[in-house]
Order: sequence, then C-alpha cells, then structure tokens
Amino acid sequence: MNPSLELGVNRFDRIISVEGYNDDGTALAASLNIRFLDYQDAIEQLLEDETVESYLSGDAVMSLTVAGKSESQSSTILENVESCVSDQENVRCHSGDVTEMHDAHECGMSFGKYQAFLRLQELDPAVTADDVRDLSMREILDLIEEYSKPSDSAGDPDNAGDIPGSCSNDGSVETSGNSSRGHENGHGSHH
Repeated sequence: MNPSLELGVNRFDRIISVEGYNDDGTALAASLNIRFLDYQDAIEQLLEDETVESYLSGDAVMSLTVAGKSESQSSTILENVESCVSDQENVRCHSGDVTEMHDAHECGMSFGKYQAFLRLQELDPAVTADDVRDLSMREILDLIEEYSKPSDSAGDPDNAGDIPGSCSNDGSVETSGNSSRGHENGHGSHH
C-alpha cells in the first residue's frame, strides 16, 4: 500500500497518536477518527476504510509491525493484531524493537518499510534508504524475492548492486499502512 502510517498505543491499549510518513499516509491519518480507541477497534476501522480496502483488494501488501518498551504488552498486541487480520491474505504482521523503530524514523520511513529495507539491504548492501523510500511495500518485497532466487548472473560483478526495475520515484503504491508505534497501520510501539 502507499499510505505509510504509524499508530502510537499507550499502556492502556488506546491509540494516542496517528502519524503519516508520506503524503498518502498523512491524508489517511487525517481521514481516520481512531484516536483514543482501543487499538483492536482502531485496526478494524482501519481495515474497513475504503482507501485501505481498495489497496488490499488489489495486489498491495500491508505490513503491520508492533514494537514497544514493554515486551509483554507488545507480544499481546502482536497476537491480537494477527488474530484481527487473519482473514486478510496480503497483510503481514511482525514484531520489532524500539531502537530499530527510531532508526526508521531517522530515515524518514515507517517501521515496517524500514524492516523490509533492511532485509533487502542484507541481500544487496548497495541498496540505500533513498533507493526504497518511494517504493511500495509490494515493490520492496518483490525485490527481496528476486534477490533471494538463485540467479544465472550470480558471480557476475557487472550485475552486483543493480536493483531490477529499481528506484523510480513514480509515486508507486506502498503500504506501510503499516506503522504503528502502538500498532501501526502496521507498526506498534508502546508508550
């Protein structure tokens, strides 16, 4: 999906912040009325949003990442989020750590997108945050899959570092829909 969004969740499991990490995420954040809702209700409302439904009915991927200072709260939230989205085939749930979440924010990315970037960078260390910032989650995951396959050009130094179909800043659809500090449109961290 293109909207990159992060939700902050407090110790009482309430949404205390809704922050967009790109233009589409900012617009989605402004259209949602989920602040102070229980995070499970907020996730359900988010999934029912017509913009999100439109992305998910296509080939978009939504990444939901939960990160927080309280390991027990983060674990509970992750389990509940996984249950909440279990019928959504193109929604992925992950856990992460707060330090990595802060690194993501310093790069101007939601946490879920940053995690995908790190996986891609493991496969090709030449890939930078600038290379993926404007790619969709689907595009990043497709690159990860492509780099993970055995290649006929493996060992070809002329191919090292090339990003197939790479980094066009064409405003492609991304879903980090995915960012919640307390549970993002994909990420969560707890305050």
